[in-house]
Amino acid sequence: MKHWALFLLLAIGCNVWQIEAEFFTSIGQMTDLIYVEKDLVKSLKEYIKAEESKLTEIKSWAEKMDQLTHTSTSDPEGYLGHPVNAYKLMKRLNTDWLKLESLVLQQTSDAFIANLSIQRENFPTDEDESGAAKALLRLQDTYRLDSESISKGKLPGAQHVVSLTVEDCFELGKIAYNDGDYYHTVLWMQQTLRQLGEGESSVVTQAEALDYLSYSVYQMGDMQRAIELTKRLIAVDPTHLRAKSNLHYFKKLLHEEGQSDQRMDEEFYQSQSKKEVDMRPDNYISERDSYEALCRGEGIKMTTRRQSRLFCRYHNNNNHPRLIIAPIKEEDEWDSPHIVRYHEMLSDAEMEKIKEIAKPMLARATVRNSVTGILETANYRISKSAWLADDEYPVVNRVNKRIGDITGLEMETAELLQVANYGVGGQYEPHFDFSRKEEPDAFRELGTGNRLATVLNYMSDVPAGGATVFPDFGAAIYPKKGTSVFWYNLFKSGEGDYRTRHAACPVLVGSKWVSNKWIHERGQEFKRPCGLTEVD
Repeated sequence: MKHWALFLLLAIGCNVWQIEAEFFTSIGQMTDLIYVEKDLVKSLKEYIKAEESKLTEIKSWAEKMDQLTHTSTSDPEGYLGHPVNAYKLMKRLNTDWLKLESLVLQQTSDAFIANLSIQRENFPTDEDESGAAKALLRLQDTYRLDSESISKGKLPGAQHVVSLTVEDCFELGKIAYNDGDYYHTVLWMQQTLRQLGEGESSVVTQAEALDYLSYSVYQMGDMQRAIELTKRLIAVDPTHLRAKSNLHYFKKLLHEEGQSDQRMDEEFYQSQSKKEVDMRPDNYISERDSYEALCRGEGIKMTTRRQSRLFCRYHNNNNHPRLIIAPIKEEDEWDSPHIVRYHEMLSDAEMEKIKEIAKPMLARATVRNSVTGILETANYRISKSAWLADDEYPVVNRVNKRIGDITGLEMETAELLQVANYGVGGQYEPHFDFSRKEEPDAFRELGTGNRLATVLNYMSDVPAGGATVFPDFGAAIYPKKGTSVFWYNLFKSGEGDYRTRHAACPVLVGSKWVSNKWIHERGQEFKRPCGLTEVD
């Protein structure tokens, strides 16, 4: 029971980049689980209190009977010679002991079990547990966190630090192994051995960890090290038959490769147990390097000269009636393509109301299939979202009008306001908001043309991670509660601006709430006239 919440974060699936879970994709919905667990703890305490009361009564009876039997057995005949003692003996054996039996058999746990059974309907599934673990490993890769830092809870911006036990690390590595993820198996089995070596008590043994580690290293192609780790395993557990068989097999393969096998001493084994494997999964792609670097704050291409061309200003959109008295604060985030941030775009009350409306409606976020045009879930977008219509909610209508006032664009043809909440490791890998030439039917059913522009509202601060990054030109835009970021996806000619390919970095610590408005082409003909060239 005490490790349940921890294991929610620590099981892993077959591929760190493929997530199909539900609960973990939204911190907003996961908060409900906190109160479920709190209710279970209250119920458990009530059960413990009832058990303690029951045991106190039984203990009192036992002490009383111990004294009585000590006296009666010292002189049985003399004791029973008193008629009252004889009567009370009959009464105790016929009545009192039966009452004690009923007390012992009394099920004080019934209420707790009943509550647990009811609450179990709200528990995460195996898929949720696996998804949360994949998210943890994705964070490890994206932000280059070593296993020891994660195990000790040393994450930037984290307020509630929790450490992993040997069993936790071992379980994480074991499930990774079962799914063929040998890279992370090695990392977490090494951490298991490290914590065992530091003297942490555990039911997990060195032999168990070495068994998984040695074979995973072999699967990753490091034959020499696999042999040395297997030798160490045999030294720890001489009766391990599979290890002996593996050692013979590894040596044979090494001999066939023309390499020699030199037995190392225990000092070598110890050093190898602490050695990290510097390999990434086979499905690693070059774009992910630049994307993840930007997520870490590396590779940003904003030079001092370019920064000097960025300004802050009060924006009233050519004296718009609703902006003359209260212009919006506009800040340049990037020069080309031009990306701006609007400060104090949404009030705290508006953001909380939008979250309140969206929370019960949140469902796994979808993307539009480039071939069929159908909305579907995707492994590269991990969040939960809800669509809010402005004619149903006054607060949404008010925000949409504000967006129209500030951008000067027609909102009648824009999509509904989409609210998204990113949970543990929530992300959206590099993508385009607009449809490309090879997917002409992407927005056909809307009848409003392509996505002309994007407005992204940040509705929470994020302590670590969660940036919006543009790998093509090296920009990183960080969440700031109450602000909105705006950019055009299309040139004035209607051609797509491929530089706007962007991504939502995994949330390392915190809960990321955003809402976005996709503004379409139709209705903008006189608000943003066509350009004369393809890249106008």
